[in-house]
Amino acid sequence: MLTPRENLLTMLRHERPEWTPVFGHVDNYSQPNRRGMDPELEERLFCTEGPDQRTVEFSRNLGLDIADLYPVPLVATSPRVRMEEHREKEVLTSVWHTPAGDLQEVKRYSPGTGLWYTQEHLVKTKRDLPALAALHEDQEFALSPDLLELTRARRQLIGEEGLLLLGLPGTPLGQMVRVYAGAESLAYLWADARAELRATLEVMGENYERWCRLAAQVEEAEALITMDDTSTTTQSPAMFEEFCLGYTDRMADICHAAGKFYLHHSCGLIRDLLPLYAQTRMDAVHAFTIPPVGDVAIAEGKAVLGSRIALLPIVVQLMGDMSDREKVMQGLEEMYAEAGEENVGFWFIADPEKDMEDHAWLAGECLRLARKPQREIRT
Repeated sequence: MLTPRENLLTMLRHERPEWTPVFGHVDNYSQPNRRGMDPELEERLFCTEGPDQRTVEFSRNLGLDIADLYPVPLVATSPRVRMEEHREKEVLTSVWHTPAGDLQEVKRYSPGTGLWYTQEHLVKTKRDLPALAALHEDQEFALSPDLLELTRARRQLIGEEGLLLLGLPGTPLGQMVRVYAGAESLAYLWADARAELRATLEVMGENYERWCRLAAQVEEAEALITMDDTSTTTQSPAMFEEFCLGYTDRMADICHAAGKFYLHHSCGLIRDLLPLYAQTRMDAVHAFTIPPVGDVAIAEGKAVLGSRIALLPIVVQLMGDMSDREKVMQGLEEMYAEAGEENVGFWFIADPEKDMEDHAWLAGECLRLARKPQREIRT
């Protein structure tokens, strides 16, 4: 009998696993509602002291496999760039002074969600691109011995219950969407300053490749994942083809040379991007989002991507109305039927509107359909 770790690796190698992997996830937003939660479990899931172990605790509590998303244990320095911050109540203004000019970003804090939201991006026009390139060009990375020790401790904590995934930035194009410019400004840059945009993205890509090469040296991790949130709501297939195909293959090659898998996180609308994904050397599409949240079914994804790229779909049933359990079960059974018995693993991401009873019921049904062997689960 395979361990959960061995079973997950079997799936990523595009071989038939003993059961369909189902792995949990919790982060600052995606977390179960505390309503009615056992106090001891609540303390473990929302402990603010020490390293963040929420995904491990959540997965163990529900009997799920573990695929823990963990930061790369590196430190970054910028010898020629200076950053200053000013906070006034719930507004944080950050200014980067680079050799090519200044960049300003404004974020606003939401007490309701406990998260920061971008009010003003660093890049507004093409005049900001040289400074953004200088910001990336100036960064130097090094693995941190102290952070490596924490990474080894996390690997030991997970053991044979699952995998350790190291998170990388999104593609340079994706980072422009989510972090540096926003969709509207990016659209204008694509139309009016294509050459300048391309040159900036190339510098950003070189930066992320340096990051990736260091991450690939971390023996404790089985895979690296580009957190891109790719979606055609913010970038066209033509944009992805021009700016992301070569980059994706370079990142995948770095991972493969180190004996690791390369995952591409795509939690958006990606139906029209799948033919391009199929041209790359990525190993899996992480957070493959099916209807009604996404726009492409598992069967269609498998048909386009073939047997060389695995699908790791989100269990979207947790995101919708769960009051009609029979209807939820019908959708779940259809999802598993489409998945088949290989090249698919499910991402069970916590939902803030659902309590642990909802999570436990749905996780139990997923495990039943996945045919996971019963084991002693540490809670």
